[in-house]
Amino acid sequence: MAEYEVKIVDSFTSERYAGNPCGVITRAEGLSDAQMQNIARELNLSETAFVTPSDVADVKVRFFTPKKEIPLAGHPTIATMHTLVEEGRVEVGAGPRRIVQELSIGVLPVDIERLADGRVRIVMTQATPEFHRRLDRSVYAQALGISVSDMLDSVPAQVVSTGTPQAMLPVRSLAVLERVRPDLQHLSDLEGVDHYFSTHVFALETYDAANRAHARHFGPSSGVLEDPVTGSATGGMAAYLWRYGLVRETAYTVEQGHIMGRPGIVEVEVEGAGDDPTAVRIAGSAVTVLRGTITV
Repeated sequence: MAEYEVKIVDSFTSERYAGNPCGVITRAEGLSDAQMQNIARELNLSETAFVTPSDVADVKVRFFTPKKEIPLAGHPTIATMHTLVEEGRVEVGAGPRRIVQELSIGVLPVDIERLADGRVRIVMTQATPEFHRRLDRSVYAQALGISVSDMLDSVPAQVVSTGTPQAMLPVRSLAVLERVRPDLQHLSDLEGVDHYFSTHVFALETYDAANRAHARHFGPSSGVLEDPVTGSATGGMAAYLWRYGLVRETAYTVEQGHIMGRPGIVEVEVEGAGDDPTAVRIAGSAVTVLRGTITV
């Protein structure tokens, strides 16, 4: 038997028990793939992050849901970098510090800075946006428990990836988002058929007028019934919003988790040329809520 230090960190928030909780093991050397998956299933959070040394970057990070490994994840990146700073393994002074992380999809930078109030702000650069298969709006309306008329019909339902392929499903209003009651088995089946990881449903209406969109996120095939605040999908959504002219601001904030009672805010930065989004970054802070050990 061996023991590993584990933390639970709430991402995209500065308040405990809000945002999205993530398991983090920053010294995961010696763990097999099966052991990582078992730990993620035991913690039963949306994702658990495992950090090991890298030959090509500052660190190597792998992300596991309760059921499978995922190539890129937003809130675990925020949680992981927060933890590395907290443990003194990454030093952040007066100016921004760049860390390069090795993921299964390649090497991507993360920029870290300490704010005047003491919080650590983490900016994650995601992969170049890719736009994949368009989806049948009526099929997804049925799976979400809403009508086709509740979905925004001026733009397509579509699979988008900034590192993790996810279905982007815009709806007409916040009231529609509140009414969503997904058939999780149906959604899980669709994720398998169309070869993407999870389903992101969003509206350009918010609880706080300072934000530009509100979202809900479901990943039943990954063991995630509903995810509180989803960084990877926020990146894909930002690329989608830019591509179809719904939001052309280069910096803004989006909200998620309020309907679940775990509100969080994701900062978004987008670069684009015409209709093509060329770079997407998401940012936020985090807070540690649990420290302990797990035995394998």
